[in-house]
Amino acid sequence: MGLHITMGDDFEKYVEITSSLPGKSPTYPSFRPDCSDLPPGKAFWIIGRDRDGRVAHVQALRLDHLSNTDVAEQLGSLRAWFTDPTLTAGPGSSSRCDAPAARSITGLVAYHGDIWLRKDFRGRDLSTFIGRIAFGLAWAKWSPDFIYALVADWHIEKGVVDQYGYLHQEPHGSVLHLPAFGIDDDDWLVWLTRDELLTTLRTSASRALGESTVGRPTLHNGQYPNTII
Repeated sequence: MGLHITMGDDFEKYVEITSSLPGKSPTYPSFRPDCSDLPPGKAFWIIGRDRDGRVAHVQALRLDHLSNTDVAEQLGSLRAWFTDPTLTAGPGSSSRCDAPAARSITGLVAYHGDIWLRKDFRGRDLSTFIGRIAFGLAWAKWSPDFIYALVADWHIEKGVVDQYGYLHQEPHGSVLHLPAFGIDDDDWLVWLTRDELLTTLRTSASRALGESTVGRPTLHNGQYPNTII
């Protein structure tokens, strides 16, 4: 079983794809172009397809300039999900961030989300691969001061976050209520600093040099043409 990886920045196309995936929850407003500003250079998506061309994996990243603010304020104000919350969040919407470290996450900040892997691909140790692709592309494109994600309890309990490569985690990072979107979450905040991101990538590269290059992805014209086994 293999994955063929592509990437892009057309989020209308991305949402069209993700909305048709059985078993995947709807893409959140943070990666929906009708809710958030997602211009080329600021956000991109990653899609993995099986040998038959069917989508088996998706994830997305965006860059926020938070030099004069921080992730706690970004989340609490709903601007992490909406360019203008007053226009698009809907009635009864609220958000708060109770993770203390969020006040320290500032500067150029990459948000990593909408991660989904088809059921028949789970349990195959792909979580590390998924995380490293996201980390590597985020570093190559943006060299952010921080990269973070918001994850449900089960990601913590099953160790999925550790496999992705996130070193820090705090509960109640996003207590989010969006009735208009059917969202009622209490997610963990997980993150890496810039130095930790670079160290993680260097460690992964060093390990890869000692392994066979067969099946290792190579980026070419926005695509990874190699098959990942």
